[in-house]
Amino acid sequence: MINLKCTKIRRNTIVKEDSKTRELVNEGIGAREVRLIDDEGKNHGVVPTNKALELAKEKDLDLVVVSPNQAPPVAKIIDWGKYKYETEKRAKEARKKQHVVEVKEVKMRYKIDTHDYDVRMKAARKFLAQQNKVKLVVMLRGREIQHNKLAFDLANKFLEDIQDIAPVVERRPMLEGKNVVAILAPGQAK
Repeated sequence: MINLKCTKIRRNTIVKEDSKTRELVNEGIGAREVRLIDDEGKNHGVVPTNKALELAKEKDLDLVVVSPNQAPPVAKIIDWGKYKYETEKRAKEARKKQHVVEVKEVKMRYKIDTHDYDVRMKAARKFLAQQNKVKLVVMLRGREIQHNKLAFDLANKFLEDIQDIAPVVERRPMLEGKNVVAILAPGQAK
């Protein structure tokens, strides 16, 4: 549970802070000394926190700890609202550029027709081109479990046919319950 608290930062600005950021702004800074950087980027060295707060109030700005893991922590004189907005914007951009690898599933039976096989192959190629992993499942129903060698043969044929775009086989075909399962990862052919 996040502990939300409203605090008055400056003038009539009310800012909601969670318990993690509370100690990083103005009077909430717990350190006796901070390494101070002013609003123009000039380094003032190690300064007592109360003096740094006075300098920030003179410029009508906030004292924000930007690097709390240092000894003493690094604090900057900046507009806290603008700083928070920019850090959230940078984090959002980083999330946009990040690609989450998903596992896409391609299912078939060992009695599959050639056209259906080509459709599954095309789908798997598309998934691998999108840098996703592909889980190949050859389903066996009822007494078909007795013919699992045919399912293994189909899975191995699939792996050979798609080897040009997916040379990395994370898991070779294995029998899991009534399914033969293999997992392919995207990669460049050697």
